[in-house]
Amino acid sequence: MRPHSIYFAILTVFAFGSSQSYAQAATSDSSTASSPSSSLPSAPADHETDSAASVADSELPAMKVTETRSPSTAFDMPATAQVTKSSVPLSETPQSISVVTRDLMDAQQVQTLNEALHNVPGVISGTYGRRGWDDFIIRGQTASDSVYLDGLRTAVNNRFAEEVFGMQQIEVLKGPATLLSGLVLPGGMVNMVSKRPEADEFANLDLTAGSHGYYQASVDMGTPLSENGKAAFRLNALAMNSNDATDYVWSRNRYIAPSLSLDLGPRTEFTILTSYQERNYIRQQGLPWSGSVLSNAHGSLSRSLFTGEPDEQPYSGHEARVGYSFAHHFDSGWTVNQNFRWQQFSLGGQLVGNGKVASNGVTLSRTATDSQWSGDTISLDNNAQKTFDTALGRHEVTAGIDYMRGREDATSYTCTVGSINMYNPVYTGTITCPANPKTHTYTTIRDLGFYLRDQIALGERWRVLAGVRYDDASSDALNKLTNLRSGNPSSATTGSVALMYELFPGVRPYVSYATSFYPNSGADVNGKVFDPETGKQWEAGVKFDVEKGRTSVTVAAFDLRRRNVLEDDPINDGYSIAVGEEHSRGFEFGFNTELTKHLSVTGGYAYTAAVIADDGGQVPSTDGERINNVPRHSFNVFTRYKLPGELYRWEINGGVRGQSNLYAYGYTIPGFVVSDVGVSYTAPRWHTSLRLSNIFNKHYYTGGLSNAVALGDDRSIMLAVGYMY
Repeated sequence: MRPHSIYFAILTVFAFGSSQSYAQAATSDSSTASSPSSSLPSAPADHETDSAASVADSELPAMKVTETRSPSTAFDMPATAQVTKSSVPLSETPQSISVVTRDLMDAQQVQTLNEALHNVPGVISGTYGRRGWDDFIIRGQTASDSVYLDGLRTAVNNRFAEEVFGMQQIEVLKGPATLLSGLVLPGGMVNMVSKRPEADEFANLDLTAGSHGYYQASVDMGTPLSENGKAAFRLNALAMNSNDATDYVWSRNRYIAPSLSLDLGPRTEFTILTSYQERNYIRQQGLPWSGSVLSNAHGSLSRSLFTGEPDEQPYSGHEARVGYSFAHHFDSGWTVNQNFRWQQFSLGGQLVGNGKVASNGVTLSRTATDSQWSGDTISLDNNAQKTFDTALGRHEVTAGIDYMRGREDATSYTCTVGSINMYNPVYTGTITCPANPKTHTYTTIRDLGFYLRDQIALGERWRVLAGVRYDDASSDALNKLTNLRSGNPSSATTGSVALMYELFPGVRPYVSYATSFYPNSGADVNGKVFDPETGKQWEAGVKFDVEKGRTSVTVAAFDLRRRNVLEDDPINDGYSIAVGEEHSRGFEFGFNTELTKHLSVTGGYAYTAAVIADDGGQVPSTDGERINNVPRHSFNVFTRYKLPGELYRWEINGGVRGQSNLYAYGYTIPGFVVSDVGVSYTAPRWHTSLRLSNIFNKHYYTGGLSNAVALGDDRSIMLAVGYMY
């Protein structure tokens, strides 16, 4: 089956998918994505040129090609990350950066960004459960709005869940990352790297079926358009239908991402990246505290209880993106990079949320909100790089200018809905919304940034990183109900400095200091824009790179402070409030190792102490309280074993992750440990995998809101079958 013959079929599946159910498995990709600016070209040495010419003139002997058994189990970890905009290896970069590769996501059959981030020490994801958005905390600080794609900011606010099937890898930079990326919250950032066209022809068509009516179909295929393979086309597409463990909750997702690389000469790379996504779902908003985490005289609530209305308007939205990646290498040694993207989104729907539980312990009052969001984002990054030697050492200099303009139009209606009996729900079937909205705000954020970074290799052992950035930003809000405008222009100079020393071969301790600046987006429930926040972090760690890359270990301790922090408004869902200062400190340990040629293990541990240092004068005071939804201890371990001998096509894998108890809105949520196991078989043209998640069916909670606790995923099973060309 040729890839050309599949293109029409998958486009038909995508168009027809709104009325059908499909299935998919996460497919593996043989390549590792890299930034166009990840390395500088070098001309071959004279003896290499002569050798190549000699080989070209010689008659090569005939060779017999046979299938090669590859027992290696090592997770395919890249040497560099796109987020660094550098060719310096991660093992020699004095920053905490974790990479979740396509290889690892495929082994775990990852379906969401929240699931992928479970692999990163110091990151807590899915804190609000299955509500349809990506929620995550980095180093004790909310970072859900610091989502980047191919090095560019995605949107003003993160309201649209990302589709990870189209991603080659996911990178997490912990701590202030303002220097190269601009508007990044102090906890850190997540950068997703898109799959790119390849020089070889390939096709992967996958089907998956799972618990709760989960069906998915996906395709990942590509073909070269020139003899040298530099011009190529790639298509990723997906259609998914699923129900949920909660009654009346469902989701539908459609995604397509064509990309095209052009051959503009040996020194130029140019790739066009596009995507379109539709999501429709009923929001799962968790259970009331009473009867779940807190005891109730009437017993525990059913984990399948839906506290909304079956007929509430589903959330429905779309997201479209068009952009490109360009790089040109000059004879002088300079490389110029330009990345651009325009994206637009809209999302709207109704939420019936939990209110208070009556004194009888049975009756639950409810709130209802009808919300609509729409907006667009333009992002542009230009930078020039060069590597050269001086008396002070070898330098890799990066100088750049970036620009981001994001707009969001947000409208909300405060509706009314009746109470229900939590233990014997009879739904009212009526949600009453007023003719006029409660809020209607149009927010615009602009940022123009200038940055300069120098990475210096002093001799064989010392590494120095130093950089500075200047931002000129503004946050403007128009209250369309009162026609009042409020603006907050701001500017700041931030930077980072770090020092690393190779104590022993492959053992590199480092220390770093970084600051950040973030013009808070949006407005509070009264339409007032927020002042920008600032952050600073000290970090000290050690990176181990042993056995020529077969084992990598990172140990880091940090002290992070941020001021004028936005937190979720406990009274008004979908809005935020600002507090004075939050303080996080902790320790992280991450590793990836190939223990034997058949067995590899990856994982980590994090200790995070995150508290409110200054509540900004709130009443009652919250000074000294733990930050919501941040456990002190968290860990993850995942292992893969490929069977030896004649069973080499079989793979067994499994993982364990967990966290200690956490604090949320005055309550304590108990910790948990969950386990997963999987088995797969790979043939020359097809593969299949079976995965059982939460094998012991642990009933756990991932985080809390003011009137709800978020449910963790109960036991589920997923079977995937795929065809490979």
